[in-house]
Amino acid sequence: MLPRVADSLSFLYLDMVRVLQDDTGVCAQIQVSPDRTDTVYIPTAALSCLLLGPGVSITTPALTTLARHGTSVVCVGAGGVRTYAGVLPDSLTTHWLEQQVTTWTDQTRRLDAAVRMYRMRFPGAELPDTVTLDQLRGMEGQRMKALYKILAQQHGIGRFRRNYHPDQWHAQDPVNLALSSANTCLYGIIHAALLALGLSPALGFVHTGKQHAFVYDIADLYKAETTLPLAFALHQSDNPEQEARRRFRENLRLLKLLPRIVRDVQSLLTPDRPTATSAPTPTTERTDTELVHLWDPKRGTLPAGVNYAARDE
Repeated sequence: MLPRVADSLSFLYLDMVRVLQDDTGVCAQIQVSPDRTDTVYIPTAALSCLLLGPGVSITTPALTTLARHGTSVVCVGAGGVRTYAGVLPDSLTTHWLEQQVTTWTDQTRRLDAAVRMYRMRFPGAELPDTVTLDQLRGMEGQRMKALYKILAQQHGIGRFRRNYHPDQWHAQDPVNLALSSANTCLYGIIHAALLALGLSPALGFVHTGKQHAFVYDIADLYKAETTLPLAFALHQSDNPEQEARRRFRENLRLLKLLPRIVRDVQSLLTPDRPTATSAPTPTTERTDTELVHLWDPKRGTLPAGVNYAARDE
């Protein structure tokens, strides 16, 4: 069985290297000095997603091998904190995309997913089963106000108000600048995870109307513990945007956020899915199946490559 996206070798980040295919396999060449080039071979068969950072060049044969092994290739910013484009392999199963679309198009299931997203922001809190989405939005607003107040008091800041004005970017205070910069980093990490699963970043359950709606949905699950404390810690920074990006990359190693994002997204799309502490599910993100299937509204999935006319004679 091929590794799942959430496994330890699922994401590999590269920067400042040349990726190519030689007689042995796909490798990354690092120019250590003018007369020395180190070569590191990439375990393509054990990777679900390869993140290509700044300064990376890659050859067509290397991309072909990655595609053949079912590895998604995503072009990202430094440290993987921005996502610009993704190349998905043919072997990537549509299982999670179908789960997303089915949930998104069914109003009852979409509401359930949205409610569960809000509930995830209140760990340990006992919320009544009758709580509505309207009430949860209000509770979330109060939670964020309280968190802003606590963080402002911790750092000796006066009253804080979240402002996002792209047309007046440099007129904002350091906390708002750092928060916007850190949030952008978080969006990139989540975008890469969604692409690696074959999901659509545009089909959100809470947010809607933007190509990154689902990215914003998932990002809101982690801001309170990641980007917000970081932004307030930079309230006296002379360059809050740059420091926010650098510290976010450093903290990402400790947070181990990518596997957690994958687990949370899969749990949201399939509520009955076993948890991380229970038996593993046999579903994989990639498949070795060469043929597609046929859909039937009554009979479900039918095998392709069959002449159904012969059955009617």
